[in-house]
Amino acid sequence: MSTFIPRRFKEIAGFMHATYDDILDLLRDHQFIIPEYPRFDAPGNPRGIAAARAHPMQGILKYHGLADWEWRTAFLPSLSVTNSVAYSITLVEFDPNLKEDVATVGGQRLSGRELERVRQSLNAVRNLARIESGARVYSRNVVAGGRTGKGLGTSASASAALATAAIAAAFGAEAVHNWRFLSAMSRLLAGSGCRSATGGISVWLSYPGVSHEDSFAVRLDTHGQLSNLRLVTVPLDSRIHLKTEQAHADAPNSPLFRCWMRNRRSQILQCIKAVLQDDWLTVAQMAETDSIVLHAVTMTGGTERKLFAWEPENITLFRLCNELRAEGTPVYCSTDTGPTAVLLCTREHASRVAERVRQSGFSALVGEIAPGAQLVSVEQARAELEL
Repeated sequence: MSTFIPRRFKEIAGFMHATYDDILDLLRDHQFIIPEYPRFDAPGNPRGIAAARAHPMQGILKYHGLADWEWRTAFLPSLSVTNSVAYSITLVEFDPNLKEDVATVGGQRLSGRELERVRQSLNAVRNLARIESGARVYSRNVVAGGRTGKGLGTSASASAALATAAIAAAFGAEAVHNWRFLSAMSRLLAGSGCRSATGGISVWLSYPGVSHEDSFAVRLDTHGQLSNLRLVTVPLDSRIHLKTEQAHADAPNSPLFRCWMRNRRSQILQCIKAVLQDDWLTVAQMAETDSIVLHAVTMTGGTERKLFAWEPENITLFRLCNELRAEGTPVYCSTDTGPTAVLLCTREHASRVAERVRQSGFSALVGEIAPGAQLVSVEQARAELEL
């Protein structure tokens, strides 16, 4: 079943669908095999329990805007890298005696829109499993150094961890091995969760009207490409208390949005080829450029209230990268929704980059490419969640 196509984007939907097909053709040319989406004949476990961990992602070729808000499909394909400096750990317990879902994140009980988004992910699993159990969900974001900032990508890691735990609780551990299924389900809380689910350097295939089953992520670095890449994370808070939902709502109204969509075909194919060829420099350069484009799109989507997601510190960091490159240190600045920045460089330059960031008055966390979502024992999760 196709997802929603906003009326204003019907004329470009066909072009983006063709881009989707071109990506699949390129992947198949490089021997990627896409698994079939599973079908479940037997009901799931109404009393299942499981726990999972997933890492946040940093966008390389970004996305903003949701073509279908219910199914959280994007207008354009995107590509990212998972970041080892943080992770989300989540426990899901189904209980047929529980009348309403209860979700607690970082010790705070969710309500309103936040609880609604968690329930939407749980409902997708329950519908497939044909169970009506309520769920207890406990989750926590863990960041090296303790400061998350805004724009680190923990909504993606939380989405992937939630879906992985819920699927395993309902269907058993084997069900999460189908990465197409796992990534599609991980999209339902936060779209980028699909890429956190597959991990590494992953591409998310999406276009207006794509079916749920066909909007999934594929991990590209299956032969250790870009293993020398380092991610120097600079956590920064949003003084305007930015909400990602607002950025998704504003972006499609920008006069730059369709241009961004049309340029994505050549960019995504180039970036995929660069990853497969172990060309970190092209990937990092594209990440920096698209960071600037992303914020140009977002900042021009509102009429009365422009959404300036960066903070003044972001200009300092982009300029710092210019200075370091002029000195012979290749490093590139990437930002997603919000001011938190990730400086992309290679292992031999990571210490120098981190030191210069600290000399400029910021904290710097050095990370590397992280794996996809993984199951952990319930006992380990309880201990980390302090249950």
